[in-house]
Amino acid sequence: MSLQAAVQTINVQTWLPPVIMGGADQRNWYAVYTAPQHEKSALKHLDLREIESFLPTYETVRNWKNRQRIKLALPLFPAYLFVHINFRERAKVLQSPGVLQIVGNRREAVPLPDSEVEFLRSVSCSDRIEPFRDFVIGEKVRIRSGVMQGIQGTLVRKSNSLRFVLTLELINQHAAVQVDAEDLESIIA
Repeated sequence: MSLQAAVQTINVQTWLPPVIMGGADQRNWYAVYTAPQHEKSALKHLDLREIESFLPTYETVRNWKNRQRIKLALPLFPAYLFVHINFRERAKVLQSPGVLQIVGNRREAVPLPDSEVEFLRSVSCSDRIEPFRDFVIGEKVRIRSGVMQGIQGTLVRKSNSLRFVLTLELINQHAAVQVDAEDLESIIA
């Protein structure tokens, strides 16, 4: 390789986005903002495009006007779902009906830590998770054992039981799950 070709190669590489240089095939989890109340349809369209996606849900009981009680599966984080994509698959996601944007900063989409999404995937089928939309107060804690080991959040009291609140800071959403007190440790700031 000539010196001129080497200089051209270096110049091209410095102008490429870091994601491409680091490996465009590396998959990361991203939060996707959808049109309000279109999370489930956006999920179906992403599945049709063969994009790995995840919509955390919780069950609730609603009373209809005819006094009928119906169990519903509602999105845990309204207007958000998660996709596991590489850099090249962004266009497929953004072209899906119901998808408004991939969450990030002004310059790029920001990936979520795999541990947070895997935590939601492991607990979302159980009856222990529910949305938490109140102001989060209390001590910062970390789960020290079990499947959720290492997950950080805030401890709150609700109905005389301890609740662990996982906060996804990127999308400013919260979820509460019941955790035994002996499984928690304080995070010293």
